[in-house]
Amino acid sequence: MRDFRDAKAMAKALRAELARLGLADVTHSQSLEIVAAQFGFGNWNILAAELSAVEHQNTDGIALQAPTPVLRIFSVEKAREFYLDYLGFTLAWEHRFEDGLPLYMQIERGRTVFHLSEHHGDGSPGTVVFVPMTGLDAFHRELSAKDYPNLNPGIETEPWNARSMTVTDPFSNTLRFNEYR
Repeated sequence: MRDFRDAKAMAKALRAELARLGLADVTHSQSLEIVAAQFGFGNWNILAAELSAVEHQNTDGIALQAPTPVLRIFSVEKAREFYLDYLGFTLAWEHRFEDGLPLYMQIERGRTVFHLSEHHGDGSPGTVVFVPMTGLDAFHRELSAKDYPNLNPGIETEPWNARSMTVTDPFSNTLRFNEYR
């Protein structure tokens, strides 16, 4: 019996059968939308996301997700200036157990998520984070256009068939933005 994991094959078979019977001239995209609706998904994009999640899951039910690095910070003001103002991340949330205690916050840009922490023992100054991305040239132009006196990163060609741009935050954490060719 077929299930939603067979959606692409089902869409192809549906399209072929409708064409054979002369009932409709359905595009591949339309057939994907019909199959998604048959499985109760709002549209093909939602079903495709579900298919992607299942593909990354082992038969034992374990599905590892992207990790979220915890980076140690020593100044909330410098962290905001670097990560939010300079790199263009947005603040998702922040937490303190009470006023005057260390801050823990989550920042995001695209699918990249970092936790920044003032807590002793969270993260280690000097951590290196590898950030796969696309649009490295545009990102480089964006950073170069900003008035941030502490950095002027360049783009390097790497031996692993990639280009990268390395920046170091005010707390000695290194971010390597990497774009594969």
